[in-house]
Amino acid sequence: LKTFKKLGEFRYDGEGWGLTQDGESLILSDGTNQIRFIDPNTFEVRRTISVREGAQALREINELEFVKGEIYANVWHRDLIARIDPRTGNVVGWIDLKGLLAPGEVSDEEAVLNGIAYDEAGDRLFITGKLWPRLFEIRLKEK
Repeated sequence: LKTFKKLGEFRYDGEGWGLTQDGESLILSDGTNQIRFIDPNTFEVRRTISVREGAQALREINELEFVKGEIYANVWHRDLIARIDPRTGNVVGWIDLKGLLAPGEVSDEEAVLNGIAYDEAGDRLFITGKLWPRLFEIRLKEK
C-alpha cells in the first residue's frame, strides 16, 4: 500500500462492527450473532452463519480476525475472544484476556477490548481496545 487514495465504495444493509477476510470472502459482523461472508467483487452476501456456543446464540460479536482457519471475534464489553468455526458458526474455544490492563488503568466504561490483528509471519496477535493506553503483543499457547 503506497497511498490511502480511495479506490471505491459500496453499501450494505445493517451495521458494520468488524471486518476481516479469508482470501475468498470479506467477513462482516454487525453486533448480532450473525456473520456474513461477502463476495469482494460484487459485494453480494454469499452466506451467513449464526454464531453459537452450544445452544446459546453468541450476541454482540464485534472485531474480527481470520487466524489459521478460524474466525477470532471479540464480544462487546467482554475481555474474551471467541474462536469460531467459519463453516458451522460454533464457538470452538475462547481466548481469555482478563488482566491485560491493571484494575483502574482505564476508567471509561467504553474502554473495552476492541482490536485484534494477526501477524502470520510471526504467529502472534496484537490486541488493543478503545481508549486503551497500549497495544499488546501476545502469543497463544495450547492449554
